[in-house]
Amino acid sequence: MNEVTKACEAFKVLLEQQLERIANMNTEKKDFSTQKTITIGVVDGDGIGPIITAQASRVLEKVLADEIADGSIVIKQIEGLTIENRMACGKAIPDDVLAEIKTCDVLLKGPTTTPHGGTMESANVTMRRELDLYANVRPVSIPEKNIDWMFYRENTEGEYVLGSRGVELPGMAVDFKVTTDLGTRRIARAAFEYARQNGKTHLSVVTKANIMKKTDGKFTAICHEVAQEYPEITVEDYYIDIMTANLLKEPLREKFQVVLLPNLYGDIITDEAAQIQGGVGTAGSANIGDQYAMFEAIHGSAPRMIERGMGAYANPASMIKASAMLLRHICRPAAAERIEKALDACTVEVKSDGSAATAAEYTDALMNLL
Repeated sequence: MNEVTKACEAFKVLLEQQLERIANMNTEKKDFSTQKTITIGVVDGDGIGPIITAQASRVLEKVLADEIADGSIVIKQIEGLTIENRMACGKAIPDDVLAEIKTCDVLLKGPTTTPHGGTMESANVTMRRELDLYANVRPVSIPEKNIDWMFYRENTEGEYVLGSRGVELPGMAVDFKVTTDLGTRRIARAAFEYARQNGKTHLSVVTKANIMKKTDGKFTAICHEVAQEYPEITVEDYYIDIMTANLLKEPLREKFQVVLLPNLYGDIITDEAAQIQGGVGTAGSANIGDQYAMFEAIHGSAPRMIERGMGAYANPASMIKASAMLLRHICRPAAAERIEKALDACTVEVKSDGSAATAAEYTDALMNLL
């Protein structure tokens, strides 16, 4: 069997697996407003993950103290999602850890490290696929600059779904990008529903459909099909390259409200947006599916901070913002608002060079404001 035939056989298996994934997409949405007991799983992660996750857990435990006491909220620590354990098991998420995760309703997850090179998939990519967390939701707000953006990034398809399973031939490598009708329709509907429910009147669809005509072309077309059900919302198309520039262009950027993107573009542009807000350490992120949801910081595990012995000075604000997003998701808006107001009011600084407060000291000050 020559190299091309082998590659075609490998591609056939991937296509069959993706068709099976599509067949299993539709699930009933969980209703947290009527659920008697909600389990929050806490996963520390790697590097600075345990440090900042511990601080976010402290905040959650304080604002949920009464419900934890009466058993309507359970906070469950989940061990084992460390780079050491994942490398030892040879899996992005070890089987026993995944089983524990699936006993929870929502997760507060610290950043995890992905090994460079090799074939081990990112723990986040695996988590999104295993729990079908198809909507990555990232808010960016800078009131003094009239910026109030909400990004809806498709989370389970695009380049990432098969990102570690491309094929290699002598002198050439090929990776794959996947866009499905159902996957696109559900992220588009989530974005439009958010816009309608929050009084937003402008939605931007961001692709590179002039080049990626099959995949991004399908994404754009389906988004416009869904848009017909929301006539009160103005929809505009942008290519990813010009949109990255437009986020820096004043006053044009003030008109953007909800931004809807495929996976890879959303990953890139939300980091840019977070940097405009003040850095990736200031931004939380939601990964939402119909049955599960995961909340995290948008930044990585910062191994260099740990190597320098400066982990205690990691900024926990991103994880604490993620915990507020988690509370809104499980229908605890009052508790979320307490955290958000405290974050806005807290004047204590955390600096990675160690010249200001530690993560714990920042959280002490924040909790005094709750």
